[in-house]
Amino acid sequence: MKLNSFDEWSPLKEVIVGSAENYISHERELSFDLFFHDNIANDNASRSEWYYPRLNSRATSAAHTNGRRVPIKDRYVAELCEDLEGIADALRGLGANVLRPLDVHPTTSEIRTPAWPASVVPPLNVRDNTLIVGDEIIETSPMVRSRYFETQLLKPVFQRYFQAGARWTVMPRPMMTDASFDLSYVREGTAGGPTEPIVDPQASPYDVGIEMMFDGAQCLRLGRDIVVNLSTAHHALAVDWLERHLEGRFRIHRVHKLSDSHIDSMVLALRPGTLLVRSEKVAEKLPEALRGWDLIVPPEPESDNFPRYDDDDLILTSPFIDLNVFSVDPRTVLVNEACPELMRKLEQHGFTVVPVRHRHRRLFGGGFHCFTLDTVREGGPEDYLG
Repeated sequence: MKLNSFDEWSPLKEVIVGSAENYISHERELSFDLFFHDNIANDNASRSEWYYPRLNSRATSAAHTNGRRVPIKDRYVAELCEDLEGIADALRGLGANVLRPLDVHPTTSEIRTPAWPASVVPPLNVRDNTLIVGDEIIETSPMVRSRYFETQLLKPVFQRYFQAGARWTVMPRPMMTDASFDLSYVREGTAGGPTEPIVDPQASPYDVGIEMMFDGAQCLRLGRDIVVNLSTAHHALAVDWLERHLEGRFRIHRVHKLSDSHIDSMVLALRPGTLLVRSEKVAEKLPEALRGWDLIVPPEPESDNFPRYDDDDLILTSPFIDLNVFSVDPRTVLVNEACPELMRKLEQHGFTVVPVRHRHRRLFGGGFHCFTLDTVREGGPEDYLG
């Protein structure tokens, strides 16, 4: 099939589902802590997230910083791999062709650039480091060192699309030293509550100052329009690049500090005129043309459906991770089977809900939208915002 993906809801024809094979550890260093800082905070008793226990103080102690690799238990990875197969099977059952990236080979435990070494992360959250805009693949500038070469594991798929006529672009790759990051967002505090301190950045002979770094999951694709969340100077540089690169083909709409980075557990477009949002306040930061769309706000869970973990298990996601649903067409949505309240709410709005198992979303930083990269949909460059 030829690459064609302009929005989040048109009938799905082909999709990449990520891989978690040989996921061994998380590496606690500056880029990782910056990326996940809102969600690896110490317990905050003033918050009402009783149904979502946060990481306790022992697990977030200083012993876990300064480049320490935090191992992931084999059983969690095995169960995640089972759940990924279930996601792929569900999508095949709905008529989509499912592609998979290369697995990380068990002998590949580390990557290295002139500036730093890092452990390897498999291509699980394939939404992050790639943005599909129409007939173009854009490999974005990574924000986490362990994921620097992640798109290499998608090369066989990208090569096939290129041979079928797709454009294929790579954003400038950052040196990604400590000096590359704008730390103002985390140092000024956020709506997410108290966070772990970000350690003092270290000088490097490869410092070049703030660089562009950005994920595809910061974008909401709406035909000819792309809504982009940015919270830092390194995001802003990347959006400058994106705006210039897509000039004349797509319109970029900037929203500021809707979240620390990703947008897809804050707002998702389920069909033209309908948004799934974390809260009605989210709409206040969206472009004016979107504020009149119908809003679906999920109810709070009535029970705690999250697995219990040990103190040394690192929790990476917010309690809103299950909003990270995936649309197969304007009527059909994949939802975590552990979320009956969300499923009922979507059904009340006329959606067909396909429940799929995803147990360990707390540990691996992603939901269904993160784990998938929709490469072929029926839609085109429609004008939904006027």
